[in-house]
Amino acid sequence: MSLLTLLPFIVLIGAMFLMTRSAKKKQQQAVDMRNQMQPGSGIRTIGGMYATVKEVNEDTVLLDAGPGVDLLFAKNAIGAVLTDDEYNRIVHGIEHDLKSDADIVPDDASSLTATDEPAADAPGDDKAVDLGKKDAADEAADEAAEAKTDAEPKKTDGDSEAK
Repeated sequence: MSLLTLLPFIVLIGAMFLMTRSAKKKQQQAVDMRNQMQPGSGIRTIGGMYATVKEVNEDTVLLDAGPGVDLLFAKNAIGAVLTDDEYNRIVHGIEHDLKSDADIVPDDASSLTATDEPAADAPGDDKAVDLGKKDAADEAADEAAEAKTDAEPKKTDGDSEAK
């Protein structure tokens, strides 16, 4: 057999080796993370439940999900071990501010352009200003329409005095 016919098989075997290697690496990281759990750690299960580790056994973990609620889970069901700050932020809504001395970034740009004194060219009244561009032909058509509506007799509901 020539090297050219074996090349696709070699590439295929190499790709399979790389894929299994990365999968094993991720699996080993998950096992290490689960082995580092200790009582008091905040965790998230693969189902999305947040709880605190109460006791760690060989294959199981006893979790405290709330007052008087203890749950027994398999270690494989633990999706992530959270840091204390992250657990408190998600479960209790407590923000731990690491940068209390840092400048506060505004949510919008209005505070960047706002001034304390009013603009000199701002209109004093709250009347709406039409900023649309009108041609001379449009203005003449608008005036003709207004004149036509003024010239037409007004219609009433039938209670007119002239009969």
